[in-house]
Amino acid sequence: VQLQACGGGLVQAGGSLRLSCAASGRTSSIYALGWFRQAPGKEREFVASIAWSGVNPFYADSVKGRFTVSRDNAKDTGSLQMSSLKFEDTAVYYCAARRPYSSEYFYWGQGTLVIVSS
Repeated sequence: VQLQACGGGLVQAGGSLRLSCAASGRTSSIYALGWFRQAPGKEREFVASIAWSGVNPFYADSVKGRFTVSRDNAKDTGSLQMSSLKFEDTAVYYCAARRPYSSEYFYWGQGTLVIVSS
């Protein structure tokens, strides 16, 4: 499975941005799609996840109510709609995929940079 994240950029605080993650290869082996981020000088952290079937979205407390994770079943893509962005949301965002019966995110995309200006 290959994952390609895109959609990052520079946005003002309070603005919105939509990230996309395109999956290719053996996508039938994907159980769930997750989004993670890593800010400069910090460890990577979980942001949100959704089952590959498009159900059961789950969010980190820091983004709950501001971010929306979704799946486009017809296109093998996932999205992270980010609204009310804050300076502290600045990070490289990664999409990742889990296989069935595993809690580990085995497949990772290359990351896309989001910069929120205050």
